[in-house]
Amino acid sequence: MSSLVTLVGYLGLGAAAGTLAGLFGVGGGLIIVPALVFAFTLQGVAPEIIMHLAVGTSLATIVVTATSSTWGHFRKGSLYRPWFLALLPGLMLGAVGGVFVADTLSSTVLGTLFGVFVLLVAVKMALGLAPKPGSMAPGKLGMGIAGGVIGGISALFGIGGGTLAVPWLSRCGATMTQAVGTSAACGLPIALFGALTFIVVGWDHPLLPDWASGFVMWPAFLGIVIASVPFAHLGVKLAHVLPARVLRLAFAGLLAIVGIRFLLT
Repeated sequence: MSSLVTLVGYLGLGAAAGTLAGLFGVGGGLIIVPALVFAFTLQGVAPEIIMHLAVGTSLATIVVTATSSTWGHFRKGSLYRPWFLALLPGLMLGAVGGVFVADTLSSTVLGTLFGVFVLLVAVKMALGLAPKPGSMAPGKLGMGIAGGVIGGISALFGIGGGTLAVPWLSRCGATMTQAVGTSAACGLPIALFGALTFIVVGWDHPLLPDWASGFVMWPAFLGIVIASVPFAHLGVKLAHVLPARVLRLAFAGLLAIVGIRFLLT
């Protein structure tokens, strides 16, 4: 497969991921990781590293999208800095730890765990389960531990952390606007430290394809970043046209199919 055809394929992948992320209002990792696994399989990437390469590359793309999102929420005042700073040490350490855990797992086991996680998210969306609002935030130690859990699981599966951070922040007493804005900021350290660690642990791996630095595939990163942002705007426009319940059930169905496929393969 020529480099040009490969890049065009990644641009298409980025367009699809951006549209779906904007349409369903969920961070791109849940979409990008399965799409990358499919693309890397077609390219003949060694099965032993496909999941690690997909997760690491997904985190690298989230660095860019999370930076843009964080800046937007910061300007609108929806980023609650005290809680973000309290979570930050745990987010960074958890992200690094999550990558080291992933590095100890085979691609098959990591894929199975990803499938289980995606199915749990699908059930949550299908049932419309929303976080119960709380009123009391834990101290710095509690926030640090929560940050470690959020960072570790998010880096392990190549997602930005919103799936876990939004419910946690809501329980701590944040408004939904604050929860979403602060969660967007949490995605940046998770993605940055996670992607860098995936590069380090995968450096000089004998099965790496061309144009990869550790477990980050740069042509895929470039194509996804270029195409996902403008197509995310298209997805947002479509989301305002289609019924919210239909969108939620459609995305839950899509995630269920993805999760089952990972469990079966």
